[in-house]
Amino acid sequence: MTEKKQKSKSRISIRLDLSSKFWKTFLIVLAVFLTFAGPTYIVYALLNAFEMNYFVSMVSGFALFIVGVVLIWYLIKNKVLS
Repeated sequence: MTEKKQKSKSRISIRLDLSSKFWKTFLIVLAVFLTFAGPTYIVYALLNAFEMNYFVSMVSGFALFIVGVVLIWYLIKNKVLS
């Protein structure tokens, strides 16, 4: 591994210390919230409480779902979730 790649990887690991129990728990709860609450409760709130367009609320719910799935994939890849 080159020195430049190693430095950039160490910067990322400093930002998200996945050995910390706090960050593990926070990222897992965030991933679950985005995956399950994003497409359901957020879409409901956008439709009814904020009276947004149906299409905009559905697209935002789908985007939150995709972000949650990508975060779960990242956590599995880094062996935070087994």
